Amino acid sequence: MTLPSTSHLLDGQAALVTGAAAGIGESIAITFARHGAKVVLLDRDGDGAARVAAAIAADGGTARAETADVRDPAALAAAVDASIGAFGRIDVLVNNAGAYPRRPFLEMSETEWDDVLAVNLKSVFLCSRLVLPHMVRQGAGAIVNISSVTFFLGMERLAHYVSAKGGIIGLTRVLAREVGRHGIRVNCISPGAIRTESEKQVATVEEANAVIPLQCLKRRIMPDDVANVALFLASGLGGAITGQTLNVDGGWIHY
Repeated sequence: MTLPSTSHLLDGQAALVTGAAAGIGESIAITFARHGAKVVLLDRDGDGAARVAAAIAADGGTARAETADVRDPAALAAAVDASIGAFGRIDVLVNNAGAYPRRPFLEMSETEWDDVLAVNLKSVFLCSRLVLPHMVRQGAGAIVNISSVTFFLGMERLAHYVSAKGGIIGLTRVLAREVGRHGIRVNCISPGAIRTESEKQVATVEEANAVIPLQCLKRRIMPDDVANVALFLASGLGGAITGQTLNVDGGWIHY
């Protein structure tokens, strides 16, 4: 058995990353580009996505930014069409876009519930449905979905978010069964407490640091830690893995 080179694991491939303007999505996009992928950064923050794309280009990579709200099917379809038009294919899809406003369940409105599920779960359905026909025609592809360890913890004040992230794990398993025959792999990553700008909106430094003693690894888990696992799952190194969920949480959940 010949293992793929670890210097450019995604050479010649095109990847679409949602929620790529900051945080985990930004780290994944940069990591993929450094391993040879042409990367499409999709985010409703068009300026942020363009900033990351410019940074990738300055580093010698190839990237383009697409402005789209993952709740908007028409905007997503246009972005996927533009990606195919630019690069001719999509080999890797990373469903990373997310939102998690914190609120007690009894204070949660139906509108907020629907919106959080639309961003976190329905977007995975929409993007996967748009990209999978291209992967089927190619006879290969990889999808990496981003869930959360909050699903396993049942974290308070996040009923909508936790429900959506659990749904992503279920959808990952179903899609892996349905599209594996076409050479397409579908996997999931559940990050732990990652200190990103979005996390700062819902957790203080003290709250975030309180997680570290609960982990087997007594250190902060960074976006690049998640990006490295996404690279493994998207590349040939993870070629025999599908339908799985990997926790990247420093051992916060270790059973």
